[in-house]
Amino acid sequence: MPDLKSVCVYCGSSPGNDQAYMTAAKTLGETLASEGVELVFGGGNVGMMGQVANATLAKGGRVIGIIPEFLRAVELPSSNLHELIITETMHERKHDMYDRSDAFVVLPGGIGTLEEVVEMISWAQLQQHDKPIVLVSVNGFWEPFVTLLEHIIDHGFARYDIRACWAIVDGTEDVLPAIRTWLASEDRKIAPKF
Repeated sequence: MPDLKSVCVYCGSSPGNDQAYMTAAKTLGETLASEGVELVFGGGNVGMMGQVANATLAKGGRVIGIIPEFLRAVELPSSNLHELIITETMHERKHDMYDRSDAFVVLPGGIGTLEEVVEMISWAQLQQHDKPIVLVSVNGFWEPFVTLLEHIIDHGFARYDIRACWAIVDGTEDVLPAIRTWLASEDRKIAPKF
């Protein structure tokens, strides 16, 4: 089984309107630190993004933030990071986050979070990676998204086996077990179709 050294967390740069979202971000950060798993995240010290980073740091975990230059004034970078990488574009940011991560965890978030998870699922479908993607559906947050994916499959715009590209869990306590199960699996890619 491949080692789990680092996890990229995608999540909102705002706190959302349910305290459970911020609680999940804090718990996930603490868990990553306790398990010795490095956090890779979007670099900002705001919303859920700041919460997961600060919780990881508070428990002694290692944190890498990656933020594009133009966002530094909007999403002030977290302080005390082990490494802060400034990119020129969002594309560079996302690619650096991908390169530095062994898995992706998706907490509730907005359009940016949605775009990030769709890109990782798309890359997995195209066999550009076989890294775990775990949606944390706090209070059912990601259920409508999964319903949309099922709708796309049902209407013939994606193959049924695209479902193998992600896992969905209800809470943060299930994240690392889901990732480790995925990494232990012998068959993590969907079959090619040309």
